[in-house]
Amino acid sequence: MLLALSSKADASSAGIAVHGVFATPRYDSRVTIETRPTDRPRPLRRGPAELPFHFADRGLAQALASEREEPAWLRAERIEALMAFEGLPVEANQLYTPYIDLRAASLDEVRPYVTDGPPGLGDDLVGLPQLPRGVHVETMSQWLERDPDGFRAALDGGSGLPSGDKLAQLARGFWSHGRHVEIGERVQVAEPIVLRWPGAAPGRALISRTIVTLGAGASAAIVEEQVPCGPEIDCAEGQVVPQGLFHGTTEIVLGEGASLGLASIQQMGPNQVVFQHRHARIGEGASLHWALAQLGSRLVRSRVDNRLEGDRSSVEQVEIVFGGEQQLFDLTSYTRHLGRDTTGNLLSKGALLDRSRSFMKGLITIEKSAVGTDSFLGEFGMNLSKAARAVAIPSLEIDQPDCRRAAHSSSVGPIDPSQLFYLESRGIPPDEARKFIVLGFLEPVVARVPLESAREDLRGLLEAKWAAGLEAASAAA
Repeated sequence: MLLALSSKADASSAGIAVHGVFATPRYDSRVTIETRPTDRPRPLRRGPAELPFHFADRGLAQALASEREEPAWLRAERIEALMAFEGLPVEANQLYTPYIDLRAASLDEVRPYVTDGPPGLGDDLVGLPQLPRGVHVETMSQWLERDPDGFRAALDGGSGLPSGDKLAQLARGFWSHGRHVEIGERVQVAEPIVLRWPGAAPGRALISRTIVTLGAGASAAIVEEQVPCGPEIDCAEGQVVPQGLFHGTTEIVLGEGASLGLASIQQMGPNQVVFQHRHARIGEGASLHWALAQLGSRLVRSRVDNRLEGDRSSVEQVEIVFGGEQQLFDLTSYTRHLGRDTTGNLLSKGALLDRSRSFMKGLITIEKSAVGTDSFLGEFGMNLSKAARAVAIPSLEIDQPDCRRAAHSSSVGPIDPSQLFYLESRGIPPDEARKFIVLGFLEPVVARVPLESAREDLRGLLEAKWAAGLEAASAAA
């Protein structure tokens, strides 16, 4: 976006920051509550796949590079990502194109963070326990200062994110904050590493990247918490709290024989829109275990890419959704088998209350080189109200017939009446029986969270969401 201004003074008075020949809006931390009089014309309708924001331009890329005093190569990297972002569709897979719906997001006026951040940002790095030698948990700027060559090798060229995904290129070009976790060769980290990302304040956008590298023979566990940045804001009648945008990536590289367990619990507030990308490259004999829980936010669009590049590498991925009110969860998983004798087990489960919706989409690709692959993909939805909707689309693409297993399974429906009858016949009240069935349906992720306190917190969140849904249903009856 270019603005014709006669001088820098004119730009400053107009609320514009000038960087070279580019003029961009000044990104400050003020929060405004928009009042919508009844006589204001309604906004134009957007298509389901139309992006709900307009901040991603060359001016913002220049502002990020200039105000953060980044090296020239990183400025060029941001511009290259912007060009890719502008040329890509929101969904490149034609099979999944009908299942895009971004209309619940209203982010036209959001202002991205550049050097500032939401309340709570950085709390996870305060008071870190003594880390073993060869372990680094740091911000991106700390990483750049400590190891500029390693920083550039990891980021330059964008190999840590899918090149054909528009929103992944958005993160590549416009990230402002990040975390780097590095585990040296043969280092065993006993205690889980906790990373915490607060959501964006109303009217703001936080775009972040997390990069995790494990050397050969290393092992570690990470718990990622995505939480609100503060209490919800109450407004008078006629006022609307602007939405915030959180866009986060997790980019993983596992060396030979490395092992990583990563659990993520997303519990953002109802006015948050969440975009996520997780991309893993798994080396020879390495193993990765994902445990992903999606509970909060108004709209979630998540993508996981697993690349089993090394022989005998493996991935286990379990993702659950517990939706209520009018939440929408759009989850996509790509698993690509390239090495010999690789193993993949992927499971997605969604329990939906009220008018919530979920799209669960997955593709397993078995390349010609992937002899002896064993891979399974399961997607299962449980509709807990007549208005809830779940879609499950598992798929396979097989170029190597010499596989141990290549299978997928899916189902969508209400609670099994026979399970309900069994519990009620043992004297359990109907509402309690339904709760036991739903929480048991979601337990596979809870059980895989590597930190006991986080497991108990997650169980508490699930029970609280069930109680809130039950209370809303009783009030509507």
